[in-house]
Amino acid sequence: MAQKSQLKAGALLSYMEIGLNILLGIVYTPVVLRILGKAEYGLYSTVSSTILTMSILSLGLNSGYIRYFSMYKKNNDMESIYKLNGLFISIFTVIGIIIITCGLLLTANVELIFDEGLTKSEYATARILMVLLTISLAISFPAQVFAHIITANERFVIFRTLGMIKTVAGPLVALPLLFMGYGSIGMVSATLFVAIVIDVIYFYYVIKVLKYKFYFRDFEKGIFKSIFFFTGFIALNLIAEQMNHNLDKILISRYMGTEPTAVYAIGYTLYMYYTSFANAISGVFTPRVHNTVNATDNDEKERTNRLTELFVRVGRIQYIILALLTLGIIFFGYEFIMIWAGSGYEQSYYVVMLLIIVSIVPNTQNIAMYVQRALNKHKFSGVMYVIMAFINLVLSILLIPPFGIVGATVGTVISQIVGNILIMNIYYNKKCNIKIFDYWKNIISMSKGLLIPIAFGIVIKMYFDVSTVPMMLLGIAVFSCVYAGSMWLFALNKYEKNLILSPIKKALKNQ
Repeated sequence: MAQKSQLKAGALLSYMEIGLNILLGIVYTPVVLRILGKAEYGLYSTVSSTILTMSILSLGLNSGYIRYFSMYKKNNDMESIYKLNGLFISIFTVIGIIIITCGLLLTANVELIFDEGLTKSEYATARILMVLLTISLAISFPAQVFAHIITANERFVIFRTLGMIKTVAGPLVALPLLFMGYGSIGMVSATLFVAIVIDVIYFYYVIKVLKYKFYFRDFEKGIFKSIFFFTGFIALNLIAEQMNHNLDKILISRYMGTEPTAVYAIGYTLYMYYTSFANAISGVFTPRVHNTVNATDNDEKERTNRLTELFVRVGRIQYIILALLTLGIIFFGYEFIMIWAGSGYEQSYYVVMLLIIVSIVPNTQNIAMYVQRALNKHKFSGVMYVIMAFINLVLSILLIPPFGIVGATVGTVISQIVGNILIMNIYYNKKCNIKIFDYWKNIISMSKGLLIPIAFGIVIKMYFDVSTVPMMLLGIAVFSCVYAGSMWLFALNKYEKNLILSPIKKALKNQ
């Protein structure tokens, strides 16, 4: 399949994978909640968050692989690519061993993490979960190299197809174990099994189909140092990301127990579904960003124009999708959570609502992260994100005791506004060859298409009861139609309209 077709198919499959993941989550999560109960689900979320903090050991090396692969591929230097493969599989295997060591130490000293936030039986379950999750994370590191080789070659179809299989297979294998009474331990075991099977398929595809090799000799002089210098500040981003993603749950468990953690986790899960839409399309453009930078490194003006055009074009598409989801959650989220998760999860609505409102700007700008890395200008953002994470940590510690899970969320919101929206936008404009005012002119212009849907949503909230499944589905359907019509008339440009009309015309032509 041609690269352009792979790009389009990859973007489509990315959204199909996300849609499937969300659909399964909507069906699967309530079953898990009701089988495990609020306390065990909160325990599972907390332990998962604790182990996932070790993913910072990747040190941003994933981006380093893409960068050097693009450089070697440009010169058709396959031998250097094979040596790069060998270097990365060696590094990630060592990291996997370190993770197993750290995971076992955490398991042996679990009381130091949770203090008195868990009961005696919860500590026993936590230890088993920690071991299983540690093994899963450790195996995933060397397996990542094969996934990166596939995406670096822009084989998005096979990559996303396997992703969808993994999305479906995990719950299908886990559900029987849950019904048989194996609880969160059975669920994690099923996930580990499916992950290993998919990793084996990645390995087979890289070796037998792509026919890539791994050389463990004669590494390029200075490449090890160069890779770590490039990825060192990306590692700071990852540290900050893991702090923002996971520390709130750990702090809530420590200060409030596992049940409030479950409430927070439900809101945060919906937020992660939301952000996955933005990440899917920008992730597809990673090789394109590196190719643009490498192809225009001698012409600053051309590079600025091309990167800005890509930044604005992708940001507009993300905004169209994320604005719909944001308004949908604001107007229907509370009733949805009450139907989906059940009584006792009311505060989950305020968690997800606060998080999505503040994140719509950075989520429509996340391709800038790949631009920074391609330009090797990500050092500032690495430091900035760590400062943001520290602010979030301090505010959460201060706000959780008086305000509970909403206090933890407010800490995240404040750090996002200061760092991601104010400071990073200035940096994109000054240092990253992106005309940020072009982005804001487009977003402000598009926002006039939101006025009618917002007015319509207010009317629904004031005069209609959407607390039952049929009425909610009807309300969402009508609201989506109003949104689509308003955005078509007042927001979409010719290119975006053609993205929608082109496949429809093609389908009608083939009939």
